[in-house]
Amino acid sequence: MPITVTAPEGVLTPAGERQILPRLSAALIEASGATGNSFFTAIVGGTVHILPPHHIYAGGANRPVVMVELKLPNIGLASVEARKDFISAAAAIVAEHCVPDHRPENTWISIVNAPDGGWGIGDRQYSGDALIAAATAAAH
Repeated sequence: MPITVTAPEGVLTPAGERQILPRLSAALIEASGATGNSFFTAIVGGTVHILPPHHIYAGGANRPVVMVELKLPNIGLASVEARKDFISAAAAIVAEHCVPDHRPENTWISIVNAPDGGWGIGDRQYSGDALIAAATAAAH
């Protein structure tokens, strides 16, 4: 379940650039109720993209926006409450890993869902039921 963080240079602290993705991954695993599940943990990952500040825009102008995009199968974070928990945790994690003058309105978090059967690992297509079965098997 890929997480993509995009930030302008100088907005994340140097430690933040290294720590933000492991922290966001842990927040996703926790919000999903999958702490300790080896299958679920193994399929959470992502990338951090640090771009020159003049490459990031909001409202048609350069703005120091940090964007966190989470891509999930349609069974992921299935409830509004689970999505709220992840968004709250992600916003706090971004704030913790940014320079002190980063404003909360410059943190954007989005959750994108793949339709059933639109998720794959390697050459294996997973339906929602197959993902649930694999995660359930790993929990036992």
